[in-house]
Amino acid sequence: MPYDVVDAHLQVWDPETVHYPWMTQDPSLLHEAYRVADVGGALHEHHVDGVVLVQSADNRADSEHLLFQALSCPAVVGVVAWVPLDRPDEAATQLDHWRGEPVVGISHHVDREADAGWLVRDTVDDGLHLLTERRLVLDLPATTPELLAHVVTVAERHPKLTVVVDHLGAPPLAALHAGDTATWTRWATALEQVAQVPNVVAKLAGLGRVARPGWTVDDVRPAVDHALATFGPDRLMAGSDWPTALHGQASWDEAWTTVGTLLADLDDAGRACVLGRTAVEVYGIPPLVAER
Repeated sequence: MPYDVVDAHLQVWDPETVHYPWMTQDPSLLHEAYRVADVGGALHEHHVDGVVLVQSADNRADSEHLLFQALSCPAVVGVVAWVPLDRPDEAATQLDHWRGEPVVGISHHVDREADAGWLVRDTVDDGLHLLTERRLVLDLPATTPELLAHVVTVAERHPKLTVVVDHLGAPPLAALHAGDTATWTRWATALEQVAQVPNVVAKLAGLGRVARPGWTVDDVRPAVDHALATFGPDRLMAGSDWPTALHGQASWDEAWTTVGTLLADLDDAGRACVLGRTAVEVYGIPPLVAER
């Protein structure tokens, strides 16, 4: 039987064993270790069948930590790891080492690269060919209209590669609520252009990061509505963005409840896509083994 509900974007980390460069800029709340087990019984309470872990540092140690979590926790149905896409031979060796692991995709924090054109480098293009050959998905935090334009470029160059835009490309919700419609329109147009490429999907996750302080569901709804209008529910997947979501929400439970509230107006088929079926199809998650 299939996984009906999947949290497609959950992260874990351990700063005692892995280096996370971004931690120097984040509040002390996120300097703790977070593991899947910390979510507790909330997954079961919300009928979440599984979670996909997504890397939070562009280094091998972080990915190895995620794979250990997958080994330790049956709820983990896939890992989006990191390999050096700009060094294809090294990336291939690393993927060979993980051949028996539940790696379903590869992510790179292009938003943290000093070179804004990193994603469209020739050496990276060779790495993307490798992902296509291995039938792995490419996850990208494309957080500017310029990076979203690069998503269009690589998706068109590699039509058999599925590209996932994390966090909806960071919609400028704070700017929208401040009356800056020009900034909002630039993002909205860029997302529409991305959605025109059929091998691109997007994640409804992490929207609280770009909303104003003290945000509510209504504050982030414009981004969700635009994503539904441009991609449709069959090309969207939901994620809690835990524990980063703790910036503005008290728990995984609260973050996931917010996701459900934002999808309340969809019909059953649409909700089923966003809450699980899109993730299952995109990441190639194998079916649950029915209990006897």
